[in-house]
Amino acid sequence: MRQQSLLAPTMRETPADAEAVSHQLLVRGGYIRQLSAGVYSFLPLGRRVLRNAERIVREEMERTGAQEVLLPALQPADLWRKSGRYEVYGPELVRLRDRGDREFVLGPTHEEVITELVGQEIATYRKLPVTLFQIQTKFRDERRPRFGLLRCREFVMKDAYSFAANWEDLDTAYRAMYDAYHRIFERSGLAFRAVEADAGAIGGEGGTHEFMAIAESGEDDVVTCSHCDYAANMEKAAGRPAVRGNNIEAAGDNAAEAEKFHTPGLRSIEDLVTALGIRGGELIKTLIYMADGKPAAVLIRGDRTLNETKVKNALDAVELELADSETVRAVTGASTGFAGPIGLQVPLLVDEEVAVMRHGVAGANETDYHVRHVVPGRDFPLETVGDFRNVAEDEACPNCEEGKLRLIRGIEIGHVFKLGTKYSEKLGAAFVDADGESRPIIMGCYGIGVTRLLSAVIEQHHDENGMIWPAELAPFKVHVIPVSHQDEAQMAAANRLYDELREAGIDTLLDDRGERLGVKLKDADLIGIPIRIVIGKGIAEGEVEWKARGSEGAAERVALDRICASVRDWLAERRRFCLTPKG
Repeated sequence: MRQQSLLAPTMRETPADAEAVSHQLLVRGGYIRQLSAGVYSFLPLGRRVLRNAERIVREEMERTGAQEVLLPALQPADLWRKSGRYEVYGPELVRLRDRGDREFVLGPTHEEVITELVGQEIATYRKLPVTLFQIQTKFRDERRPRFGLLRCREFVMKDAYSFAANWEDLDTAYRAMYDAYHRIFERSGLAFRAVEADAGAIGGEGGTHEFMAIAESGEDDVVTCSHCDYAANMEKAAGRPAVRGNNIEAAGDNAAEAEKFHTPGLRSIEDLVTALGIRGGELIKTLIYMADGKPAAVLIRGDRTLNETKVKNALDAVELELADSETVRAVTGASTGFAGPIGLQVPLLVDEEVAVMRHGVAGANETDYHVRHVVPGRDFPLETVGDFRNVAEDEACPNCEEGKLRLIRGIEIGHVFKLGTKYSEKLGAAFVDADGESRPIIMGCYGIGVTRLLSAVIEQHHDENGMIWPAELAPFKVHVIPVSHQDEAQMAAANRLYDELREAGIDTLLDDRGERLGVKLKDADLIGIPIRIVIGKGIAEGEVEWKARGSEGAAERVALDRICASVRDWLAERRRFCLTPKG
């Protein structure tokens, strides 16, 4: 491609509405343009990078034996009702009606459609196992689309689905995808971790892992161990389980009775800690929630934060939200800030750390009053005890004795699930086994946000001047820049090198614009092509200047006749590094 003809409108100023670095650079580099909130057009440079990402994904999917399909984005709403997800997805599901008043949705994912298809086409165990995948545009009506491609309403995703007759074959497919994801993200130049995760709205009966690109700009907390390979997202992460005992016995036969005392205006944990001179861990925090319209109470220590995903899963709830002040008063008899566990007539979820407290301070269910000497198991029941909190920095690792938990930030770029029979049972996808019995197909689901992948790469690979694309993703591998458009020797050498590189199968961008060198170099840094070759006065001695984007120091002078071979070797070495198994 000759840059004079390339539609790549670069910008010197940072767009005012672009918060994330990746969003800023993709717009400034002429890769994308916003059409509406969360909806973007991909310009030629952006499309080339997206196509390279799709190629990597496609190659690694086919390497596992997966077969590519293309499924409709427009899906009958009845399919989603049959699966039970029509209401679960809530307002993020884009709904519409056709001229016949039939209701459809724009697919944010394709479990229903693929299950319906396979249920119609596979009826015997002899056709199993099989894995199908697609790369397609998805739609999700995000309430707050932001950060460019990191949170869109329209995005490109790879989703794969495995179908098996038994759990052993599902495990095999899951491991194949897990390994393929490692290769995809390594080839994309990403630093990432596979972490234990919650299945969310996808659901399922087996294990699930998220793949997180490590980035300070990430929206997700990733929990890792300082000693072992334990890793989980915050929704799933657990500290070392508390040791259960007999709280009443531990408190002693002469344990003080629960005592109500006056705490006017002390609504918050901070207020109580300051006024009473105690630690947050000595307080029992009672939170009232509405789970599918029904109230429930959750108890955690005052120095902890609640994990709503864990609570939602424990209650098997579709919707979970904090109760409003009117509901709190109806449930507890007190205003917000004075709820306590004693005498509550709603389901009571007790975090395991609260369950092992010898005694603590809690709300009295009376405005402006709390209760001291509250003993779990004596003053309120311990019928539902579990892990309902977020872990904290420096907690003991649940997997090893030596490790401490560390919190880092990450961007979710992929997710793999063992679905089991969640969808096949509801949608009637069954097969006849070797004994002639009909059984539901056992499924797995594996997604990668392809457009999101581009932003994650930029968040990790950039400097103050622009993007630094890894070689396999870059829109072009080489950027050839003659210093002077009017110098015949320079332009002749530039055209010759451009032709040689193209004949060698190396994507090359030739800057044939009549711009000043400073403008060309600024654009080159912004666009971020891996290799920059500048042709200047040194061409009189048969030499050009070579520099890898992002490398420190001055450019290297290389003989023009050696450039093509040097580029091939440089690219081959990086591909070899990406494809070499790690660890």
